[in-house]
Amino acid sequence: MKLDSFDFELPEELIAQVPLENRTSSRLMILNKKTGEILHESFNHILDYLQEGDCIVLNDTKVLPARLFGIKVDTGAKVEILLLKQLNEDASWETLVKPAKRIKIGTKISFGNGELTAVCTKEMDHGGRVFEFHYEGIFYEVLDRLGKMPLPPYIKTQLEDQDRYQTVYAKEPGSAAAPTAGLHFTEELLHEIESKGIHIAYITLHVGLGTFRPVNVEDIETHEMHSEFYRMTEDTAVLLNEVKHRGGRIISVGTTSTRTLETIASQNDGQFRSGSGWTDIFIYPGYEFKAINGMITNFHLPKSTLIMLVSALAGREHVLQAYNEAVQQRYRFFSFGDAMLII
Repeated sequence: MKLDSFDFELPEELIAQVPLENRTSSRLMILNKKTGEILHESFNHILDYLQEGDCIVLNDTKVLPARLFGIKVDTGAKVEILLLKQLNEDASWETLVKPAKRIKIGTKISFGNGELTAVCTKEMDHGGRVFEFHYEGIFYEVLDRLGKMPLPPYIKTQLEDQDRYQTVYAKEPGSAAAPTAGLHFTEELLHEIESKGIHIAYITLHVGLGTFRPVNVEDIETHEMHSEFYRMTEDTAVLLNEVKHRGGRIISVGTTSTRTLETIASQNDGQFRSGSGWTDIFIYPGYEFKAINGMITNFHLPKSTLIMLVSALAGREHVLQAYNEAVQQRYRFFSFGDAMLII
């Protein structure tokens, strides 16, 4: 399957630069995955399309303020580091660095007047470096003081409220990017969902920057995904198996929840088991879903792995038709944009 099969024209002005004041006031496109029928709604009406006994699955990962600005100790040159993946409990991290060419093994960088320091221990391709960090106290508390939120590269506007790039249920720190389909939910809406008899389950997948990296191969089947850490608790596994047994629908919120659920179900004959690990699952048309019946998602980049995943669930023709209509109807795209419910 060719990369160009997932292309579409997207005017730059439709890329949302700031979140709406009210999380639930975004627009919501309903896409019937079997027929391709499209309806237009507001996200605060999503309850009309969920049924008692259904279960929505949310990714409770928390975005780290993972962008750090420091100086080289030996020269005073400015350096920017973006934390990608924690490699062990001793604060050793895989990172992206700018300018990378000046950072060699042994280079020491200081942040916040020495409150945090880092020593490069490994050089990797494409600007990647591994650093060992040194500090006093709790690493994440130091990071909260010194770090900045790593907004996606297509967002050019400075975010006034950092929490708006965080879901209201974010709990487990570790992501380099937000699971953005969850940004539409408020605590009040979640309470309404539970009051209607709809279950809410939580899983964790720490989103890596691989989610923003373009597909650089023409034959998409040769594309390799970056691995990301996931975790499912015993309570969530039991709930999802019960919902499935009783005939309820499992509706994932976002591509990250989808990839986690499909990874676990694929490993366990369609059932859910508690545990943790790393997933590099790549879902594109032809994939047979084993875990989910529907998905809530945002509108994604042309030729991205995310639009390929959505196309696997709803069909490439249906998805491209829906995206073309979204452009015509002036929907807002990407992280701070509008939402789609595929059922």
